[in-house]
Amino acid sequence: MIEVLLQAERALAAGLVDQAERLYRQTLEADPRNSIAVVGLARVALERADDAGALRLAWRALAIDSENAAAVRLAARLEEVLTTRGEALPNREGDA
Repeated sequence: MIEVLLQAERALAAGLVDQAERLYRQTLEADPRNSIAVVGLARVALERADDAGALRLAWRALAIDSENAAAVRLAARLEEVLTTRGEALPNREGDA
């Protein structure tokens, strides 16, 4: 699993967003409670300018692991960004 996550990170860093998404989803198929992969999908959503979707994924990662530091930072940042823009925060329910 770690190797697949590393491949996903490299793909995302190289701008290969579709490939990164596929690898993060592959990790989640094998381990649905992998909060690192969920944060990866949130970063994919950010690359696609889907801030609300990224926030829902960050919340999902926190539901899995409330101590995931990357998810904590991402959720806080996105909540602030959306609020500053005057946008309503998305529902916490549902899968992004």
